[in-house]
Amino acid sequence: MEFYSARELRTNTKSIWKDLSEDNDVVITNNGKPYALMVGIPEGRFDETVRAIRQAKAITAMDRMRKKAEKNGFMSDEEIEDMISDARKT
Repeated sequence: MEFYSARELRTNTKSIWKDLSEDNDVVITNNGKPYALMVGIPEGRFDETVRAIRQAKAITAMDRMRKKAEKNGFMSDEEIEDMISDARKT
């Protein structure tokens, strides 16, 4: 995996495309911090690649939510059932 600054993205595009085709992913940094990930897409695999990326992002989001819930305390089964019951009544 190669790292390029946002400035290099503008000035060194040919090298980035080369690394992207060889390594299959490139990280773009902004102010020295990772900002974007460019992922090579094999021919005929666009939908599959997008689905895989979205799935990975969803898993990451769920992990963050679980950690936040753990930090703030979990709801008991009874509290969840009460909340569902209240929602069904309205």
